[in-house]
Amino acid sequence: MKEFELKSYKITAINFVNSLDVPTKLELNYQYSYNVGYSAHNTCRGEFKAEVKDKKLADKFSLTVTVAGIFTTAEGVAKEVLHVKTYDALFPYVKALVSTMTASAGIPPIYIPYIDISNKNIYRVEMPRPYND
Repeated sequence: MKEFELKSYKITAINFVNSLDVPTKLELNYQYSYNVGYSAHNTCRGEFKAEVKDKKLADKFSLTVTVAGIFTTAEGVAKEVLHVKTYDALFPYVKALVSTMTASAGIPPIYIPYIDISNKNIYRVEMPRPYND
């Protein structure tokens, strides 16, 4: 079995504000967040949120999309590896959604840049177990 397999994905949220009065050159700011929840049954759910906003006119132009994916995973694959690989698997869907939404809105399509998270530190916080008597 491969390290993981994307079983399904869905768009869970879209928020699009495009109220610019006249054609304006946009100065875009991009922000991404990606979280993965793991189950005990070799499955996980990744949630990718991308935000594109104009740096000066965020109240007039912004797009936020959230895409969730369900993955099956091989036994024993490190969570850090799965985090990166499932991010990479969902990124093309998020990129296509952003470009389709903006093109459908009558503006030139926006292509969000890829960010390689494989060479970034991924911080994992282990929550303490609740105190039991």
